[in-house]
Amino acid sequence: MKNQTILITGGTTGIGLATAQLLQSEGAQVIVTGRNPQTLAAARATLGSTAIVLPSESGSLTDALALGAEVGKQVKKLDGVFLNAGIARFAPIEAVTPQLFDELFSVNVRGLYFQLQSLLSVLANPSAVVLNGSLSAEIALANTSVYAATKAAVAALGRNLALELAPRGIRLNTINPGPVNTPIFEKFGLPAEIAKGFVEQTTAKSPAKRFGTSDEIARLVRFLLSADSSYVLGAEIRIDGGYRLA
Repeated sequence: MKNQTILITGGTTGIGLATAQLLQSEGAQVIVTGRNPQTLAAARATLGSTAIVLPSESGSLTDALALGAEVGKQVKKLDGVFLNAGIARFAPIEAVTPQLFDELFSVNVRGLYFQLQSLLSVLANPSAVVLNGSLSAEIALANTSVYAATKAAVAALGRNLALELAPRGIRLNTINPGPVNTPIFEKFGLPAEIAKGFVEQTTAKSPAKRFGTSDEIARLVRFLLSADSSYVLGAEIRIDGGYRLA
């Protein structure tokens, strides 16, 4: 990744931050975005002065449309983008409100789409883009209908945009992580007892008998952003410890 310039949305915590640290350790110039002042400050401290940390909220259409111009003020071009920012909220259908529905789609789908649109002006030819989807796009779980629908939309965007952007030298792929220990898991909004049961059931079902780590996801993203994956285009890669097989 030496001399590569990579943007990571939602790069101040979890998978995004782990990816930024890995790429940085291999010589990349990293730019990360986030919306929380505390995590933005923590990311600046963690990544150091060579990293560029930008406040940008994926759920804000204004921020999404302005991202390309903001990045263009910092660097001449991007060699890669990891569109990682996303939120998760779980609820049974009778508890889903229009506000919850709109929030999930505005961050996970609309934000991702218009961030990528705005970044086209600074993406190099060649370059690579990775979308962070979810195993939820492939499997059925109670109380996850809206979240799963957003991730199914990400998968559909990935297939179609990979074809559309290939002539521009932009190689796009999607990853579908399974259960991973990240800060987003703590924000699911589940009561403690239900959350504990979910962890126990998920761990028992998984052939790997554990949750994945942010570092493991980061290594896959690194591969897809690098020239090592130069013939991988339009793929949806599951990384779930075999959970889909159970």
